[in-house]
Amino acid sequence: MSGLIPQRFVEDLLDRIDLGELIGSRITLKKAGGNYKACCPFHDEKTPSFNVRPDKGFYHCFGCGAHGDAISFIREFEGLGFTEAVEELAKRAGMEVPYDKVAKQEMQQARTLTDALDFASKFYHSALTSQQGAYAQDYLKQRGLDDDIIARYQIGFAPGSGTALYDAAPRDLKKPLLETKTVSDKYGKPRDLFRNRVMFPIRNTRGKTIAFGGRTLGDDKAKYINSPESDVFHKSREIYGLHEARQATRQLDKLLVVEGYMDVIALAQHGIDYAVATLGTATNQDSLTALLRQVRHIVFCFDGDQAGFRAADRAMENALELIADGLHLQFLMLPEGEDPDTLVRKEGAEAFQKRIEGATPLSRFLFDRQSEGLDLELPEHRGELRARAEQLLNKMPRCTLRDAMWQEMLRLCGGRNQWQSRQQNSKNYKAKGWRGERQHRPTEERVDVKLSKDSTLCLALLEAPELATEIKAQADSTRQLDQAGRFARWLLDKNIQTRKALIAELATDKQARDRFYNLFDGLEHIPARESTLAAARELLSPNEEAARQQRLATLLRNLAKLTPEQREELRTLSAGTLNPKAEH
Repeated sequence: MSGLIPQRFVEDLLDRIDLGELIGSRITLKKAGGNYKACCPFHDEKTPSFNVRPDKGFYHCFGCGAHGDAISFIREFEGLGFTEAVEELAKRAGMEVPYDKVAKQEMQQARTLTDALDFASKFYHSALTSQQGAYAQDYLKQRGLDDDIIARYQIGFAPGSGTALYDAAPRDLKKPLLETKTVSDKYGKPRDLFRNRVMFPIRNTRGKTIAFGGRTLGDDKAKYINSPESDVFHKSREIYGLHEARQATRQLDKLLVVEGYMDVIALAQHGIDYAVATLGTATNQDSLTALLRQVRHIVFCFDGDQAGFRAADRAMENALELIADGLHLQFLMLPEGEDPDTLVRKEGAEAFQKRIEGATPLSRFLFDRQSEGLDLELPEHRGELRARAEQLLNKMPRCTLRDAMWQEMLRLCGGRNQWQSRQQNSKNYKAKGWRGERQHRPTEERVDVKLSKDSTLCLALLEAPELATEIKAQADSTRQLDQAGRFARWLLDKNIQTRKALIAELATDKQARDRFYNLFDGLEHIPARESTLAAARELLSPNEEAARQQRLATLLRNLAKLTPEQREELRTLSAGTLNPKAEH
């Protein structure tokens, strides 16, 4: 609907919004000259790299690249669509969005439908506490749910009479209930869709009810049924529990994606408030896109049976086409016969949390699944692994992670010797299978996209050995930069100042190769050169002016070899701007 809002109004609205005040009302900002700095709300970091420029009307994160204006910030931070974000800002500025007549009618219709569904939600929740809802209350207590969690998720009960909801609805909401198919007139007279069921309202990110899921308390053939799609409910795009997760944790840094309503609620009951569920039979690209609008870190959790593994494979394949640097996807496969609801009640929140922390990164999950059933000591089976993996990697957009996974595929398929130690250390691998091995790894160390200071500075030395003096000085003042300190001291001892000279030295010096060969083994993903150097400059010189001076000096030292883009950067830096790209 963004095309129905005049561009002139959008520009006027942005002019009236104080970006510093808007962002400062949601996160803590610190004054930095005429600008503001903060830890980025869109990725996990300890050193502030999120910059707000109220005079220019934009924000920019030098860590994850998040960039935009007031509308972009509200959309990303609140998880809203364009129209909703504009309405939110217009309300803040005391303005009215000038929709045309057709658009106003469409919005009023949508609001009428959600009003009717909100009424239905309140009706069901009230019915749960009535005498006729006693059996449903007993069922929920048997599942371990207390009154607080029932209230948070607005769980309810649909009476079995057949027209209880329709009879209770005000006259002006009866037609909207029919339009959303919450009440059906399929057989010529109104009849409630949900009867004798525990009810789970499905709410959008603004807390409006848009549909329901219902779990039978009788012997119906369908254990669960969902509302049909309507003008306000599109199953493939909606995420159950997302509103509640955002309410519980204002600044979400990750989401745990499970398969059912009760899984979400049982985990929340045990303090794991960031669980959500997609709707439908598979995690498709629409639902993945909706999830990635909220967080950059997703853990998919599936039951450990064949259906769970098939669902995990579909989620992985759909995710590959959306992969970009900075995303962190993991897979948690539960023991066979267990689901999150049963397992968290059996072993407790702390043990389940350890399983989440030990979830398998996307790259490892892909290769483990594709090598299942293969004997990789045989050339034929290594060829089969490559055939399986290559078609999946080809789905990925070009990014650093794709390149790293491609190299991993070549390594795994490269030769027999690379597999001997793995086969010797897992003699029971064939007997137990992949699932058996995974079930005994709940405490596996989590691999984060966020790199340590030590790794960041080591990568920076690899890209720009001329930083060795500064990094050595930094390492000498702390015990946390052991590897970077050793690497920097070696570069200074060898008087290596360029990347070309570094590669040549490593190629000819076996002792140095052995010393630094495993320096980056623990990294799943190597950031781009520009990101690495920007992060290193932030660590070495947190002050923006110092960072500007450092980059300026680097460009001046290589003046004769500068590209046209670097010469433009040099001119901009000389004029006093830290990052020329941030103003476009």
